Amino acid sequence: MNVQGLASLYALLSGMLTLLIAMGNVQGDMIDTSGLKAWETCAMCHGVDGVSHMDRFPKLAGQPLAYLTKQLRDFKLERRLNDNGTMTAMAGSKMMKTLQQAAKYYSRLPPPPAFKRSPSAIDRNAQILFENGDPRRNLPACRSCHGTAAQFPRLKAQHEAYLAKQLLDFRGNARRNDPGGVMRKIAKILSPKEIVDLAMYLAAQPRQKEVR
Repeated sequence: MNVQGLASLYALLSGMLTLLIAMGNVQGDMIDTSGLKAWETCAMCHGVDGVSHMDRFPKLAGQPLAYLTKQLRDFKLERRLNDNGTMTAMAGSKMMKTLQQAAKYYSRLPPPPAFKRSPSAIDRNAQILFENGDPRRNLPACRSCHGTAAQFPRLKAQHEAYLAKQLLDFRGNARRNDPGGVMRKIAKILSPKEIVDLAMYLAAQPRQKEVR
């Protein structure tokens, strides 16, 4: 089956999985994934190319291997629980070696395209926060971690709604797997408007492919 055929198949399966999720928490054995490659289960929601079409599922293409591996391990060990248990069930049903294979697959894909938005719609303050932070409030520049360190995700060209949700989850302590609680501290300083503006800004920024 070619890539286009695979994409159509996974789009269909993704729709079925989304319906199951809407009906209630998905358990790891509700869908028969035996015989699939490590990344193929993930593709049902995150896409064969790692560029999901639904903003509830993050774009995984080109994310650092160390970051993807950590998140999958955290889901498996129930250290990250801000997805209504869906990823906990999925990761919990797989061996860590299999999860690492999936992480490696997605980390090697080219980065996703940015969301097209008029420059006039971008909040200037959001760009300043990302590039420089706000020393008056002890806010570090987002780019000091997100764009250089392998253990942190690349935020540019990610779904706007997904970015906003993660920041709000950190702000409300729904997501608690950040090293040293650093993201929870930062998110609590940001106002809800700044969170939305940052998400809009980042979604519209192109992300360069990392040199490996």
